[in-house]
Amino acid sequence: MTVREARPDDLVALVSLEHDNLGADAWPPGLLQEGVEGRVPYATYLVAEVETPTGPVVAGHAVLSVVGDIAELQRISVDAEQRRAGLATALLDTVVAAARAGGADRLLLEVREDNAGALSFYAARGFVEVDRRRRYYRDGATAVVLRRGLGPACGGS
Repeated sequence: MTVREARPDDLVALVSLEHDNLGADAWPPGLLQEGVEGRVPYATYLVAEVETPTGPVVAGHAVLSVVGDIAELQRISVDAEQRRAGLATALLDTVVAAARAGGADRLLLEVREDNAGALSFYAARGFVEVDRRRRYYRDGATAVVLRRGLGPACGGS
């Protein structure tokens, strides 16, 4: 498995990952296209590739934005058939490293309050709840805002 920056030829895979994993909250193809073409200067689009008998396949993605000392993990998803194989961890580790390299001292993200698996995943990686956003998702679900300190100014190392 390899994590790398997304390229324009990854667009079809990204659109599919968004649709399959994020449903009604998926980003439109045009927004994804702008990101993979480098037209969103504060954002980094990443993909996780796995080797298959027919060659490498994009099986996960993440989008990170860094503005000043705050980074935000805007998206992360892994193909259902590739879950529990370390892709989300590899993507998150790359996001953390990129956020630090970009000068961020904290990393924020939102996760659905009914997504127990994701909440456990992030808690095990040092994220703590800092807020809740009621009716955040299109279906009215609440988002839990999580934070992980990345530098000494925000409780990280």
